[in-house]
Amino acid sequence: MSAGGDISDSIANSFATRLIRWQREHGRHHLPWQNTRDPYPIWLSEIMLQQTQVGTVIPYYRRFLQCFPDIQSLASASLDEVMVQWSGLGYYSRARNLHKAAQRIVGEHGGIFPEEVDIIRQLPGIGRSTAAAIAVFAFGKRAAILDGNVKRILSRCFGIEGYPGEKQVEAQLWQKAEALLPKRDESPIERDIEDYTQALMDLGATICIRARPMCGSCPLRLECIAFRDSRVGSLPTPRPRKILPEREAVLLLVVAQGKILLEKRPSVGIWGALWSLPEMGMNENVVEYCMRFGINVGPMSQMEAFTHTFTHFRLRIYPLILQVISCPADHLAPEALSQSGNPCVWIMPEDALKAAIPSPVRKVLLQYTSQTEPLEIPAMADN
Repeated sequence: MSAGGDISDSIANSFATRLIRWQREHGRHHLPWQNTRDPYPIWLSEIMLQQTQVGTVIPYYRRFLQCFPDIQSLASASLDEVMVQWSGLGYYSRARNLHKAAQRIVGEHGGIFPEEVDIIRQLPGIGRSTAAAIAVFAFGKRAAILDGNVKRILSRCFGIEGYPGEKQVEAQLWQKAEALLPKRDESPIERDIEDYTQALMDLGATICIRARPMCGSCPLRLECIAFRDSRVGSLPTPRPRKILPEREAVLLLVVAQGKILLEKRPSVGIWGALWSLPEMGMNENVVEYCMRFGINVGPMSQMEAFTHTFTHFRLRIYPLILQVISCPADHLAPEALSQSGNPCVWIMPEDALKAAIPSPVRKVLLQYTSQTEPLEIPAMADN
């Protein structure tokens, strides 16, 4: 293979043939979203699989489909209902965009998922590669994909230097991906676009993996520049290292009459539209901060701090248990509204664990509910 220039028909044919034959014998054939032409479960799986391992996705995928079996049910659901089913899977903008896209499909496309890649790409949360994958598996379209697995395969096979996330390198990889697509006029037995696309996904997920790839089992090893030149470990070029900035925050576990206070996050920003423990800055006064909810707090207890890593920063979280000593009766009513304008709710801890909460909040609640010796709290004063 050549690292530059156009790809000849013979190279493209050999590449596709080896992949398709390998996939039919060694690829994955029993994933729950396979063996269907229904674009809805295919779309759902592609979104869930973004930056998430298959083993993690499967139980979420099954539960999500049980709750929202089709586009119409997803579109008509509330965002809260959707976020509950997504809670714990992370990257919550995916769920918000999925919900928006379902509503757009119902509102603008009559509830029918569009077939053309360019139209699919216009839906919220769907990029070029995801749109292509949906079009391939649902409609048999001839379209190239370029997810992280495919970038790794092509970088190694063609010896392409540079971090694949850089625009110039990514453009080169897209050019390769397009040129390698099985030709329309080839035998359908040897040139099945679905098997070819699945082969790329499977090879990148099981053989041409990031660390310790199993080159001896790879159908492309004899044509792979990285294998030939013993550069498999250095390709693709790693992301340029940068030190993630660190932030700090206090999560308040406010307890009143056995219930805890949850506050809904704004729709934009981290944990958007999820329920969370109230978050306070490190230099803010706890008592004054809680007055925004109309409550007075007394006994406090610190929990063990921990760090949660986001894509662009690390957050050092300091959980703090606060006991309410006085609170107007109406502030204990369901869905009391804080002065910030964010909806709030008093809820039993075990019920909070079933709500749409981010994983760090779940971690705090699990630690709290596992305490064997709860604090002795004085009776709450009437106000």
